[in-house]
Amino acid sequence: MEKSQAMQRDSRTTAKVLNEALPFIRRHDGSVVVIKLGGHAMSSDEAMASFARDIVMMRQCNLNPVIVHGGGPMINRMLDKLGIESEFRNGKRISDADTVEVVEMVLSGRVNKTIVQAINQEGGRAVGISGKDADLMICKQAEGDLGLVGDPQVVNPKLIKTLFEQGFIPVIAPLGAGPDGETFNVNGDTAAGAIAAALNADRLLLLTDVEGVKDADGDVITDLTIEQVEALTAKGTIAGGMIPKTQTAIDAVRGGVRAVVIMNGQQENACLLELFTTFGAGSMIRE
Repeated sequence: MEKSQAMQRDSRTTAKVLNEALPFIRRHDGSVVVIKLGGHAMSSDEAMASFARDIVMMRQCNLNPVIVHGGGPMINRMLDKLGIESEFRNGKRISDADTVEVVEMVLSGRVNKTIVQAINQEGGRAVGISGKDADLMICKQAEGDLGLVGDPQVVNPKLIKTLFEQGFIPVIAPLGAGPDGETFNVNGDTAAGAIAAALNADRLLLLTDVEGVKDADGDVITDLTIEQVEALTAKGTIAGGMIPKTQTAIDAVRGGVRAVVIMNGQQENACLLELFTTFGAGSMIRE
């Protein structure tokens, strides 16, 4: 009897949550949401399956999700296995030809297809591509003596829009093509921001391993303007690894994205909490 009553309570709670989500589902109807999925968010099969269910739920609610993924831990393991040394400068991997070959193998191969398979197993229709496909992302060599690291110069979203029209979910490895046929390694956040801007996305969700942008007391700031971000950076409140993420957010918003959210991707159902609840998740940055 107690078990039956508990199940009834759970069912009523589920129905209430769905009812309260309706205005948010209607608000985002038909919108584009770009999600940057970091390698640390793929730490377990359970986490990957939960993320995949969120993505399928978004597509069922008539959103158009695009996943741009990283894969740093997986790349590091493969480089170690092959005895290739790798260094970072200002948060970007210095990439010679050997390193880029491994990066492409890991990102376009194992990581990309793991995400695609997880989404498809949950009932979605995901397709894995890289920024090299159909000249999606044309890059120039990044400054700073980083080797074959690229900065996106032109993003051609036609392929992504075609996939939307056919009901597919694009999963994109952050690699770009150079004007002379080079393969460039592109920072995942940078790639996600450039793709989101080209699509005039409603949201760019940057999934990280922290809750969001914090103030001087260590509390998460839930809503920020570009001016506030720049002021906090000048004061040193925003520092370290958060600086490139907030800069990606600023560039994306100025490029046409309605809002960017920096959030903890390790929180269960983080994407759904952000899109379909009153309180959201993480720090939202907008004009």
